[in-house]
Amino acid sequence: MSKIMKIKSVSDYSRYLGHTAQHPLVSVIEYAEVSPIRHSLNNYSVYGIFFHDKADIDLAYGCGKYDYKSGTVICVAPGQIGGKEDNGEQVMLTGWALLFHPDLLHGTPLDKKIKHYSFFDYRVNEALHMTDEEHDIFVSLMQQIRNELQNKHDEFQNAIIVGYIELVLNFCQRFYNRQFATRTLENSDILMKFDNLLSDYYEEKIQLTRGLPTVQYCADKLCMSANYFGDLIKKATGDTASNYIHQYIIQRVKSVLAAGASITQAADELGFEYPQHLSRMFKKRVGITPSEFCESIRKK
Repeated sequence: MSKIMKIKSVSDYSRYLGHTAQHPLVSVIEYAEVSPIRHSLNNYSVYGIFFHDKADIDLAYGCGKYDYKSGTVICVAPGQIGGKEDNGEQVMLTGWALLFHPDLLHGTPLDKKIKHYSFFDYRVNEALHMTDEEHDIFVSLMQQIRNELQNKHDEFQNAIIVGYIELVLNFCQRFYNRQFATRTLENSDILMKFDNLLSDYYEEKIQLTRGLPTVQYCADKLCMSANYFGDLIKKATGDTASNYIHQYIIQRVKSVLAAGASITQAADELGFEYPQHLSRMFKKRVGITPSEFCESIRKK
């Protein structure tokens, strides 16, 4: 069984590296100052943002492996497990880590907003690969947070630190959007695979046992987290992955109805639990009821 270190506070990780956290709820670590370090496989109760300037490490995150190269950002949230089990090896690292406890956010707008930063739930193979300019921005922000932590604590410090953290997260979101946009060939390939996956779903009659295809099913089949897959599809198409699936289903509904099937038969054939569910989706997407659609077909 793997030996897992529980990171219940930012000090737990800092102490392991020989670093002294200057705040009970937030810690900024520059790896060059604490290297060489031993590996650790961690169970996090805190948020963490990690990036290395020079690294070649085989890390485990969740159920997967990741070859952690330079210029890569990995974000973790409470409840996640990541890192590499201590095998006695010491490695030289440069780069930074920002860890902060959820308690730091209590009573702030970021406390609710942080749930919308979907990259915390990306799989590790969906990590952010920084450009040199993006790397420099992250380093600058880490230095500014560290400088603030070195100031004497006052009534404004936590608000300032939370503001910096939100800025880091917003830059992460911007850089991920850049990564989605610059990987146009990869995105178009994913769209093709998405379409093929939906087609195969019905050709193989999977809907008869699983019902309608879901975003989670498609993401799993394409080896992505649901959040990353959804964000990628939204960037590539301007629409959500759920809407994309529903539009595909509606096209199949039209084909089945046009071939003479009843609404009940179409619902059974396409994986709807009840005919009413088909009717609701059809009216929402097409603007008319299935019956009205069938009537228009007959008139033609």
